[in-house]
Amino acid sequence: MNRNQAFTILQRAGGTRAARIITENTKKISGIGIRIMAHQLRRGVPVAKIIHQKWFYGLKFYTNKHTLDPRPDTETLVSAVISDCTADTLPNILDLGTGTGCIICALCKNIPGAHGVAIDKSRRALRVARKNIYNLELRDKIKTIRTTFDHPYDFGETFDIIVSNPPYIARGDARVNDAATHDPDMALYANNNGLAAYESIAKNATHWLNPHGKLYLEIGQHQAPPVKSIFLKNGWTFIRHENDLGGIERVLVFERRQV
Repeated sequence: MNRNQAFTILQRAGGTRAARIITENTKKISGIGIRIMAHQLRRGVPVAKIIHQKWFYGLKFYTNKHTLDPRPDTETLVSAVISDCTADTLPNILDLGTGTGCIICALCKNIPGAHGVAIDKSRRALRVARKNIYNLELRDKIKTIRTTFDHPYDFGETFDIIVSNPPYIARGDARVNDAATHDPDMALYANNNGLAAYESIAKNATHWLNPHGKLYLEIGQHQAPPVKSIFLKNGWTFIRHENDLGGIERVLVFERRQV
């Protein structure tokens, strides 16, 4: 099967854009392989999950069914952190629920001297993160730990910056699109109407952040008021918010309340 034939089959299954991306990023074209991909497209599998790659903040990341695909909305989080760093910042960063590792990798690639720790409770997700850390030549800057942010884990160090894109979708939310059904549930859904992860972070992250350090959180649409309330009740000071390209309040920035 040649590439034109492959393109036609994929186009019928998932449209022109999907067909173009897959054929441009597939080295070996085989009839069986293309038909499997076409079947995946008809089932609504995202292109990133089919070709196992997604670009994020100008970097190529490996992804699979065990991780949330990097999304453009999350680039707002990365940009917010970078905008607060100067040439001599050299921040130690903690990434809570790293998934593919896209956030901490993008930060360490774009902030000179940045380094840190990426955690996730999923062993399989951490394998993906380590693969990306290796591919992006960041092994000397980022270490990974399998743990959760549900308790005050002792990292043996504290951090200048904490970042997180935690699960924040309420269970049963009808607004979840078909593509998200191919992401792991643990990366998407949280109890207490999508707020449980924020409650854990608000409670425990004070143990991990240096004085005058900052915490950057991605949030879902309309979640700013309840998330702010959770953090204010747990001894945090709200600094600012950042909107994504769609004008949605997407990132909240906090500091530890100074006594």
